[in-house]
This record gives sequence, C-alpha cells and structure tokens, in this order.
Amino acid sequence: MRAAWYSNFGPADEVLRVGEMDDPEPGEGEVRVRVFVSGVNPVDVKRRLGGRGDMPAPQVVPHFDGAGTIDKVGSGVGAGRIGERVWIFEANWQRVMGTAAQYVCVPSDRAIPLPDAAGFDDGACLGIPALTAHACVFADGPVDGQTVLVTGGTGGVGAYAVQFAALAGARVIATVGSEEKKGVAGALGARHVINYKTEDVAARVADITRGKGVGRIVEVEFGGNLETSLQIVKTNAVIAAYASDAAMEPSVPFYRLVYANLTVRHVLVFLVPDRLKQQGVEDISQWLGERKLQSRIGGRFGLDDIAAAHEAVAGGTNGKVLVEIPGAKLA
Repeated sequence: MRAAWYSNFGPADEVLRVGEMDDPEPGEGEVRVRVFVSGVNPVDVKRRLGGRGDMPAPQVVPHFDGAGTIDKVGSGVGAGRIGERVWIFEANWQRVMGTAAQYVCVPSDRAIPLPDAAGFDDGACLGIPALTAHACVFADGPVDGQTVLVTGGTGGVGAYAVQFAALAGARVIATVGSEEKKGVAGALGARHVINYKTEDVAARVADITRGKGVGRIVEVEFGGNLETSLQIVKTNAVIAAYASDAAMEPSVPFYRLVYANLTVRHVLVFLVPDRLKQQGVEDISQWLGERKLQSRIGGRFGLDDIAAAHEAVAGGTNGKVLVEIPGAKLA
C-alpha cells in the first residue's frame, strides 16, 4: 500500500516520507479500513516534532482521524461489516499505524458507520475535535437552559462545541479573534459572539447575562484566560479545559476557585471514560445523519504533499486540514 511515515522527529519536509509498505492485516476484534480521507490535527504535528514522548517504533504512520470503507475484518468481527462506510477515531492512539495510508487496522469500535447523509470529508473532520468538544460540553451533565461560553468558537474543537451546546438547548456565547469569525460562530449556533481582541470579554458577558455569569466554559486557553474566567463564572460553574498553550504551567488562584466552588475539568480525549465517549459517538453520528452538523475544512492536500498539510496545520488554519489518499473513490 502507499503510505506516509516518519522515522525521526523533526520538520515536516525533512522527516515525512511517502512510499510503499506492506498492507496491514486486521487482528482479533479489528477491522481494516480502505482510507479515502485522512484528517490532520495539531497533535499529529506535535507528535512528529517530538513533543509527545519518544519514538514508539522505527516507523510511524501518522494521523488519528479519517474515513473510508471497511474491506476486511479480523476474528470476532462479523463479515457483515465489510463494505461499511465509516469514520475513524484514535487510529494512532497507542498504535504506530495511523490513517495517512491506503489501509489502516483499528479496533472495530473505533470505526463508526458513516450516515448516508455524510461524505468521507465529514467523517475525517470528526475524531479528536468532535469527541473533545462533546466531552467538554457534556461531561458534567445536560446544558439545556444553561449559558455556555466557548472560547475560540471557530477553532477545531470550538466550532463543534458551539454546535453541540446549541443543539442541546444551551444559550451559547463564543469568543473569536476577528470580525469575520463573528459571522462564522453565529452561523454555527452562537447567540452572542465577542471579538476578544477588540472587546472586553468580562464586560460583554456581564452585559449579556445581566451580571449572572456563565455556568460552563469550554476553554481552549486555560492559563491565559483564567483571570477573565474567574470574573464571569457563576458559583458551582465548570471550566472544561482542553488546552493551555500560551500559559502551559499556569499559577492557579486556589482560594478564588474554592470560594466559587468551581470545577476545573481537564479533557484529554484519549482518556475520556468509555461511557461518555460512546455517548459522544452516538450523538455525533445522529446529528451528522440529521444534517445538523457543519464540518469546516481548512485545506486539502494529496498524500504526496503531506508535509505541506502538516505545515498548514502548524501555521494555523480556519478548519480541518484533510489529506486525500490516492486511488480513493470519494463519496
């Protein structure tokens, strides 16, 4: 099969290679997927640069997310799954073969039937960002009737968080970094959108909520936004944080959090409890089938241009970067 891989950490154009390798065979409880579209996430870039531990094997085929068709099953998996269109999540979690290849083998429960209403592009956009967003929004219970603030409301996770919270009956406030993105966040379901670069977020939230504050925050920058968060949360609120890149080791004002009885939930999608993750898979698939979700694509590349795809993600894109796998019939 044709695949991309790296054998050393480093810049994309120096370490990523594309060539031929043996087709994988599904083991017990696994399915093999003919990958049509592979999705690139920031974590794929960070892993390739060496920011997520040592090299786990002499060769690593990157990418966690993707979509395609099951063409082979291992023992313990019904042959009826052959031919299913599926979206894939966590292909690279504790495994060295990801979706940047014509074939990938994954546990059967990580290959989710793709609704007829959705294409492979839609499926490849899900995975890490969608499941992270679902855990951030719903890990602490229903949000119907609550006010939810989503920071970075047009980012990979944020865009899904805005949609999920709105679909579940919340009043959504989103922060964005430009006037153009205000319209995008509004179209995704945010009732109020704040440009954090030109507006006082705390003052705007106080005005929107009539001083009551928000009950949930889905947070892309925990450390950098913590002071603002403490000004706008209700007592007993939850901050669900999945990143803190600007302040990677923030100082936590313990007693200010205690006297608001705040919960700070750290969300790493790979370690989300199985029950919550399964609920995420079910909800996302249902909304996808009902055509209620928007997938935001930030760029398309061929497998031979995978280095450029990684560089696009590293540079910051407005949507998911996709890599189309050669020989695929897209649908």
